[in-house]
Amino acid sequence: MVILALLPVALRAQIIDDTTRVLFGPRTTLVVREANVLRNLPDGAPLDTTINGIQQSRNWVYDSTFQQNLGTLGTASRRLLWEVNTNIGARLGRDVFNRYFRSPNAVPYYDTRSPFSFFRFIQGGAGESVFEGSYSRSIKKTANLGIVYERISSNKQLAPAFRDDGLTRHTNLLLFGRYQTRDNRYQMLAHYYTGRHEAAEQGGIRPGTGDRLDSLEGLFSYNLEAVRLTNATNTDNRDRFHLAHTYNLVGRGLTAFHVLDWSRQYNRYLDEALRPLSDTTQFYPAQLLSNRRTDDRTDYKQFENTGGLLGRTDFLEYRLYGRVRNWSLDTRNNTTDSTGENLKSSLDRSGTQLFAGGSVAFRWKKIFDVEAAGEYKFFDEYWLRGSMRFGPLRAELLSSAYAPSLTETYTESNHYRWDNRSRFSNTLTNQLTVSFNQRIGGAQARVQQQLLASIAVANINNLVFYNQLAEPEQLNTGKQLLIGTLRHQLRYGVLHTDNQVVVTQGGDGEGLRIPAVVANLKVYAEGYLFKRALFSQIGLETYFQDRWQPYDYAPSIQQFYVQDFFTSRRYSVIDAFVTADIKTVSVFLKMAYINQGLYRNGYFTAPYYTGNPRNFQLGIRWNFFD
Repeated sequence: MVILALLPVALRAQIIDDTTRVLFGPRTTLVVREANVLRNLPDGAPLDTTINGIQQSRNWVYDSTFQQNLGTLGTASRRLLWEVNTNIGARLGRDVFNRYFRSPNAVPYYDTRSPFSFFRFIQGGAGESVFEGSYSRSIKKTANLGIVYERISSNKQLAPAFRDDGLTRHTNLLLFGRYQTRDNRYQMLAHYYTGRHEAAEQGGIRPGTGDRLDSLEGLFSYNLEAVRLTNATNTDNRDRFHLAHTYNLVGRGLTAFHVLDWSRQYNRYLDEALRPLSDTTQFYPAQLLSNRRTDDRTDYKQFENTGGLLGRTDFLEYRLYGRVRNWSLDTRNNTTDSTGENLKSSLDRSGTQLFAGGSVAFRWKKIFDVEAAGEYKFFDEYWLRGSMRFGPLRAELLSSAYAPSLTETYTESNHYRWDNRSRFSNTLTNQLTVSFNQRIGGAQARVQQQLLASIAVANINNLVFYNQLAEPEQLNTGKQLLIGTLRHQLRYGVLHTDNQVVVTQGGDGEGLRIPAVVANLKVYAEGYLFKRALFSQIGLETYFQDRWQPYDYAPSIQQFYVQDFFTSRRYSVIDAFVTADIKTVSVFLKMAYINQGLYRNGYFTAPYYTGNPRNFQLGIRWNFFD
């Protein structure tokens, strides 16, 4: 009702002059991305105000790929499908909360003729909530400054102590700025970002004596279920200062660039209510330092300087660079023994790494292009990518050799301890992908289609993974994956469909867990109403996932690991939604999981972690151009 009451105001939200001509709006507000500035394309693109997909929960955060999580927004999450790793060099390896933090490539900079601000708010009946507010303004014609505040939160669906018992809470603050000289010869982008994430860890459902574990149907009582952990939390705090600038030496054909990046990631796991090992409900595999309290902390810092040359012409684009990375990792364990005496242990590590890399691309009209890119870390890691496109056909070869993460290499905590510094070798991957992307039907045709089909073969050697004991292990044998992807989009009048299916063969063996079939199917009607004053969509969206053995989760080390005791049945989640766009306001209404109870009463995203039950969700985004 609040949204409906605001709609008349929204119709008057744009700035107009005495002749009712729109002066400022999406076309006068340009979004500048660092990735484009580092390709000598600094002019920016018009603000995206489309409503397609705003109701999809994967689009509420910064990684919209298919994910395995613990059932609720803000919980630990990992990418569901196979991807080749190209992040070489030192890395912490604690990534389960990555999708809630902005990366440098996800920071928008603006070029506006008027002050621009927006807010978005999303509220779900399962206690999920997203709020983001942003404000930016230009200073004369050469600079733009802005600020963003964001909050993401959710409530417990399993065993809440009270009605609004919080499960996760995430806040972040972003300060950003852009500067360019009047002749556009010099460009600078800079931002400071700080994010704080806290998640209560419940360890999944603790089955009762009367529960049927063969069918798992008795575990969908949600708030009535018992959980394995009651007083454990994970904290992930991140800070970043980032600066990228370019200077045209000889037009856009020869440009010098420099990128400075300082980042910090602080992780803490705290459980102040450990049970003795003799307790049948014991969750952890061991208690190496204390049987009373776990307080494990890691503090990772990284400082990088990247510099080089880049340029572009009508046919050619290139970039060459070198990078120096300095990193340090401090590990602390603050615990108490059975007598209450403090026990402390620590480990400090640091290093310096050198990289060289580059890319080159040749394009002829829109028919043919060849691209090559790569990066080499002296003297043992690399990634290389080469691709060629002719019309709708593309072939890509991607090769990577990367060392284990710092967490996989050495860890000392209250529940896990390993030293693999002399055991593990680099993981080697080679992947060949052939794809077909074709549009059928012109812009004025009544029937329009888009078809994307691809097939990929990935060969993986020396894969490092977390085994059934949640400890790092390296496979001595190679693995091969065959991955097929098909996406078809159809428009017939007001009727639209958007269907995507990914089939993976070879993802159910040792060291990997990938569902054989993952699909997202959407059908909706789209068009204008009320004399073109309102643009809307109404439809159904279905997510389908095949039967598989999902990764289990070890919260004290923030890692997903393979397991063999729990099988998740195939399931589908159907959502009904309505989206609308009225001038500068976009809204959606959605009933999530409308098919609950029609076949089963719920589904599992991880062993003994249930997905959210049926709930109503709504969201609004409002842009202001004054």
